[in-house]
Amino acid sequence: MVKRCVFFISDGTGITAETLGHSLLTQFNRDQFSYKTFPYIDTVEKAQQIVKQIKQYAHQAEQRPLIFSTIVNEAVIQVLSALDAFMIDCFSAFLTPLEQELQQPSNHSIGQNRVIDADPRYHQRITAVHFALDFDDGAKTYAYDQADVILIGVSRCGKTPTCLYLALQYGINAANYPLTEEDLDNQRLPGLLLSHKDRLFGLTIDAERLAAIRHERRPDSRYASIKQCRQEVNEVEALMQEAHVPFINTTQFSIEEIATRVLSLTGIQRQF
Repeated sequence: MVKRCVFFISDGTGITAETLGHSLLTQFNRDQFSYKTFPYIDTVEKAQQIVKQIKQYAHQAEQRPLIFSTIVNEAVIQVLSALDAFMIDCFSAFLTPLEQELQQPSNHSIGQNRVIDADPRYHQRITAVHFALDFDDGAKTYAYDQADVILIGVSRCGKTPTCLYLALQYGINAANYPLTEEDLDNQRLPGLLLSHKDRLFGLTIDAERLAAIRHERRPDSRYASIKQCRQEVNEVEALMQEAHVPFINTTQFSIEEIATRVLSLTGIQRQF
C-alpha cells in the first residue's frame, strides 16, 4: 500500500505542528501515513526548496499530501499555498478567533513559545529531568524526600520513561525503584521505601507483554521467560495491594497516558 505523505512544517522546531498533527491522525489508521518534518523554514528560499521536495513526494505517492503548518511569516505561507495539498494552518485556525475574543492582535512572533530567558518553567523542567536521571532505577535514594512521586514495579514496566516524561512535560520530580527478586522473597517493601510510602505509586504490566519487552533486551534468558515474568508480576501486585500502594496496569497505555494517570490518581500538581 502506498502511504499518504504527511508533512510538518514550521519556522521553529516543528514540535507544535507534530504534536497537533499526530494527535489528530491517531483517530485514523496511522499505518497509512508516512511522515516528514521540515523545521526552521523561516525564509522564502527555504520554503521554495521544500515545495520542490513535497511535490516530488506527492508525485511518487500519487495522492495529495497532508500538511500541518505553524508558519507565521506571510511570505513563506504564500510560497506554501502554491502546493496542491490539504493544509492545516495550526496557528491561524486558533489565533484568529482568539484575537477576536481578546480584541487584540497576536504578535506573530516566530518561536515565541520557546523563549527561555527568565522563564522559571524551563528551569524547573531542566531541574526535574536531572532529578529523574539521578534517581533512576534505585541507583540513588538519599533524596527521596525531594521526590514528588516514586514509581515502583518490576524491571521494564515503563518506570524510567514515565519519570522522564513527568519531568520534561510537567516539571515533576519523579524517581523510580525496581522491585527485585530479593524484595519479593521478603514479601514486603524495602525499608528505604517505607519512610516514603506516601510518595509511592506502582506500575504493573501483563506478563506476556513484559516477556516480549525483556526478550528484546536479553533474548532467551530466564529474565525474559514467561514463567519468570508471571511470577514477578503476580508477586509485585500482591505486595503493592498488601502495602496499600496505588498502582495501574500500563500494558495498553502510552507513556503520555501513564504519566497523566499518575498525576490524576495521586493528586500531584503539575508545575506548569
